[in-house]
This record gives sequence, structure tokens and C-alpha cells, in this order.
Amino acid sequence: MDHLFLQSAEYVDSNASVIQEYAKDVVGSSQSDIDKAVALYYRIRDDISYTPYLDYGDPETYRASNVLRSGYGFCISKAALLAACCRVSGIPSRLGFADVKNHLNTPRLRKLNGGDLFRWHAFCELWLQGTWVKATPAFNLDLCSRFRVKPLEFNGRDDSIFHACDSDQRRHMEYVHVRGFFADVPFAEITVTYKKYSPKLLGNNAGGDFGADAEMKPAASCGAPGQN
Repeated sequence: MDHLFLQSAEYVDSNASVIQEYAKDVVGSSQSDIDKAVALYYRIRDDISYTPYLDYGDPETYRASNVLRSGYGFCISKAALLAACCRVSGIPSRLGFADVKNHLNTPRLRKLNGGDLFRWHAFCELWLQGTWVKATPAFNLDLCSRFRVKPLEFNGRDDSIFHACDSDQRRHMEYVHVRGFFADVPFAEITVTYKKYSPKLLGNNAGGDFGADAEMKPAASCGAPGQN
């Protein structure tokens, strides 16, 4: 096991006091790594509100301690926070990245992103019982309710990634290309990609309530591939 997956890093900054205090409070008296990981997953999923309306050119947007202090973040920063808290708890963790087709978005988000292919979507991988297990704490429960997306559950044994369909059987998320796994957020690589494909995401803190846009989502059918 690579020791980097237990060490503090620039963005997965598990040595920050706010993260150490938070992780220890959430874990409490839990003994097993699975119990610790599950407790951290649910608290981070729902304590931190998801929003994509951020400045993706600002390094602080990606830093785990910053998202914890602010109370909101997006998929990368929430995955970084889960990884940081798990490292505090002695659980090796790393970040996984993929390009995904997000069928449940909004006109505003598609305009900012330049389409519905979202590059560098992030999840977390945790080393539990001798294997890597995927956990995706991005969408908080309230946001899932607004968008009618099934909230992702996590038991510490099975991978937890985005469902293919939402509660109304509309297509939600499909993984197009896996970019790899990292001990820390590859900020430079991410911003190079955004400059090329999604420049409007950089240098512009759009702000706003993403959940308020829920009614603007498209209604793509969740049939077999190609049956949109």
C-alpha cells in the first residue's frame, strides 16, 4: 500500500485541524474501518451542500479544509474531503476521476460547461478489507430530492457510483472515460482541460442555488443505450 494514500497533501489536507476535529467527531467510538468509512460518507454527503456554481480556476475550490469550512462544494472537493477524513481515521484513500455524461443538468450548467460531457468528475476510493471500494459523496440528500435522483448509499463493501437512472427513470449519469487515480487533486491537469473545453468554468464564481434549477432538467429516457 502506497504511504501517500495515508499522508496529508496540498488539497487532501488531512493535517488541517478543522478536518482532524471533524473526522474524530464523526467517527466517534466506531471501531472497524468500514464503520468509520460509512459514518464519514453519510456525514460528508449531507453536511456539505453540492453546487457546481464555483470558480474552478481557484485552488481553494478544491481544498478539503476549505469545503468543510464553507459548507458547500462539488464532486472533486467533496471527494477530497472524504479522502482527507478517512486518512485521519487510518483508512488509505485516493481520488478517482472520469469523464461522465450527465443527463440531469440544467441549461445554465450546460452553458457554463460547454455541453453535457463533464470532464474530471471525481469519486473516492477507500482501502477496506483488502480492496479498493468506490464512494461518491457528491449529491446531498436534499439536492437529490429536488432533482428526483436516488441518493447514493454506501455500505463500505460495494462500490457506490452514480445510478444510471433517476427516480423517474430518466437517464442520469454514464461514465465515458476513466482518467485514473491520484493521491491528491491534480489541479494543474484539471485546469488545462477546462481551459480547452470549458473555459467559462474558470475565473468566474457564478454563484446561485443549483437546487433551484431542478425543474429545468431534461427528460431523457432511461432505456437501453441509444434509446434516449
